[in-house]
Amino acid sequence: MKLKLGMTGMDGQTQAALTEAFQAANQAAGNRFDLGDSGNDADFVIVDMDSLYGPMSFMQLHNAGKHVIGYTQATRTQSDSRLAKPLDHIEFANLLGMLADQRGAQVVAVEPEPAPAPVPAPAPPVAAQPVVEEIAPLQPATPAGTTPAPTQQDHLPPSPAAAVSAPHPAPVPAPVAVNVAPEPVHQPTLADWLAPGALKGAVVFQRGDGPELRIHPGRREYQGPTGLKPLIAYFDAPVAENELRPLADADWQSGQAQPLTRLVWLAGLLAGNGRVVAGLPEHAHYQLTKWPQTEREYPKHFRIATAMMKGPATVEEIAVAASVPATDVADFVNANLATGFAAASVDGANVPAPGILAALRG
Repeated sequence: MKLKLGMTGMDGQTQAALTEAFQAANQAAGNRFDLGDSGNDADFVIVDMDSLYGPMSFMQLHNAGKHVIGYTQATRTQSDSRLAKPLDHIEFANLLGMLADQRGAQVVAVEPEPAPAPVPAPAPPVAAQPVVEEIAPLQPATPAGTTPAPTQQDHLPPSPAAAVSAPHPAPVPAPVAVNVAPEPVHQPTLADWLAPGALKGAVVFQRGDGPELRIHPGRREYQGPTGLKPLIAYFDAPVAENELRPLADADWQSGQAQPLTRLVWLAGLLAGNGRVVAGLPEHAHYQLTKWPQTEREYPKHFRIATAMMKGPATVEEIAVAASVPATDVADFVNANLATGFAAASVDGANVPAPGILAALRG
């Protein structure tokens, strides 16, 4: 059953703009909401907190036990949730997805139209082959009780080739020992250290002039730059264990912590270099199981996520639907397989994530 979203305490122009934005955001979040005319029977209500009647509407709805989403320019609001002005479509979709997950609303997938079954081409006619009978040469009959007369070939001397004995097989050379180089030992990267159980405690990692990165596996949190792109270089080269300095719990600053899932997502994004990681079938289908927290640094991912919420599709089909390169789709698929927000399937049967994606997923 879909959740209901209402709007009130705003002028007509603002409500029209929010209604139009809701259509795209709801589809991106899994089509789990219906839009109502007012907040009387809605599960969630958007109120323009900056309008003249917004605060009054908020008080009435709050006293009635409604979940109020404050649409405001202020960085803080007394409402239950906040939708920032000016409106950000990605933030709107993320908010709807989070609220739906809290209420346990199921994703309503849009079933793709089945492709028509291919009609087999008729087999080409087989041309009739002429039958050629091999006719043995006629031999004169030999009367019974007589010895056949010698032929001319019987008086010919044997050919030199017949006198030569059968050739002996060539001697087999002894096998030559080949020195096979041992397989290189896998050196862990930062992605390997993010796998559950790889780190035994909180650590600090910094390389060169790069930003300081603090990881706390027990809390499933990290501390570092706000964006993810400054950390990309940390995933390029191996990271030795002695480069990870232990960090005492007393030095952990909880107020600056971010979910470790973001780092896992980045590790998956960089795992395939524009291709789905090795081990997944070539024609596998992919679908988001729930709306992910898309990153502002990657604006194309909003369109990819919207296409993947509609139903299982191949990388090429998703790229066409989202109007983005297939390499971006492959990277996004890897990232969400690593975090558990996406699933792979072949002929309707789920396929487990392989390699580093399985390790990150735990």
